[in-house]
Amino acid sequence: MSGVWIAVVVASLGCYALKLAGLSVPAGWVEQPWVARVVDFVPAALLAALVAVQAVTSGNELVVDGRLAGLAVAALALALRAPFIVVLVLAGAAGALVHVLMG
Repeated sequence: MSGVWIAVVVASLGCYALKLAGLSVPAGWVEQPWVARVVDFVPAALLAALVAVQAVTSGNELVVDGRLAGLAVAALALALRAPFIVVLVLAGAAGALVHVLMG
């Protein structure tokens, strides 16, 4: 078995153990109001962190390019409650335009 498959099996077992640990938490702990508030914001915070890293980094360097412009246009379009497909098209167009203009 290669090192990659060993890593896959170990990661799978770790994920299973984490899932099992989550299922074994007493219901009284999960039903507290502060837990519900935290759980509601965790997915958004994780997604925002992933988007931020992908928008301003390239390898180990900080980069300001068309991706950041696309993200800004997408945020503005979402704030104006544009339909999702419009947000995608505007963000892609803004990113491409900045990329073309900056070379």
